[in-house]
Amino acid sequence: MTAGPRTLVVRLDSAGDVLLAGPAVRAVAAGSAYTAMLCGPLGEGAARLLPGVDEVLVYESPWTGFEPPPVRREDLAALIAPLSAGRFDRALVLTSFHQSPLPAALLLKAAGIAWVAADSEHYPGSLLDLRHQRAPHRHEAPASLDLAEAAGFALPPGDDGALRITAPPDATPLTGAGPYLVVHPGAAVPARAWSPERAEQAVAALGQAGHRVVVTGGPGDKELTASVAGSHGLDLGGRTSLPELAGVLAGARAVVVGNTGPAHLAAAVGTPVVCLFAPVVPAERWAPYRVPHVLLGQRDAPCGGSRARVCPVPGHPCLDSVTDAEVLGAVASLLTADDDRPHREVTV
Repeated sequence: MTAGPRTLVVRLDSAGDVLLAGPAVRAVAAGSAYTAMLCGPLGEGAARLLPGVDEVLVYESPWTGFEPPPVRREDLAALIAPLSAGRFDRALVLTSFHQSPLPAALLLKAAGIAWVAADSEHYPGSLLDLRHQRAPHRHEAPASLDLAEAAGFALPPGDDGALRITAPPDATPLTGAGPYLVVHPGAAVPARAWSPERAEQAVAALGQAGHRVVVTGGPGDKELTASVAGSHGLDLGGRTSLPELAGVLAGARAVVVGNTGPAHLAAAVGTPVVCLFAPVVPAERWAPYRVPHVLLGQRDAPCGGSRARVCPVPGHPCLDSVTDAEVLGAVASLLTADDDRPHREVTV
């Protein structure tokens, strides 16, 4: 066992957020005897894919998510008990740039964790032992790694800091043999995805251009993926666990997806990404990380910076205005890129 502290890493958001925390988690694991991760229900599956994680704890917090639960004393007690039993020496609270780490820090201190670190713009009182300042405009993945390094953790030799997961399963039984592209039409935030009609049109265009297309989606996306796949794509909606989805993405030549978890999962398995990026959040913080990618969409759309969940502009022009020619061109630019440049970022 590695000498060092028992360390807890907290990231309470979605699967994509947890995947972006991966480099920081690996740095913590390299300097810890035991590394646990506290995440929300939506991030649990991703946390279990991260190298270096010895244990995953799950808590649905009332200060994160789109439909947070009410504050219940019994829920807080149920969280504090395993945190206390874990005998953690240190904890890092990872948040997005617009979130506060202080509610989580309060619970960690109540659980007896003596040393807590986080990025914080707000006065933390005695809640933080390391109050770190995030660099302006920093991407979420290196921002988390910056905090880990400030806390005394470093990536091990040979680790380039890219996103990474444990080896996914072979997805050939699902996809069939032969090269293919993936189109993932859904997103937890509707503003960050094509309309179903626009996604269906894109799959048809890719199929007519000679590409074999696999359409993916979660259990709640079956109707969407069936419509989008139509007669031009293989519909895998609702047929993949998160590890199996990782396998499907790993086997693809490229992935066409919005700014959502599977974009980061594709980056974690090294697959190039055509990212339909609505400007509701900044691309400098959330674009696919350290993987070849093309961003498509109107970056100067009126919704820019709004963090809107549902597009506030009629017709969803920031994404639905992307043409088939742009999609085909983006795919072509990634497929013709040299295979020996796995972390080159391509933008248009």
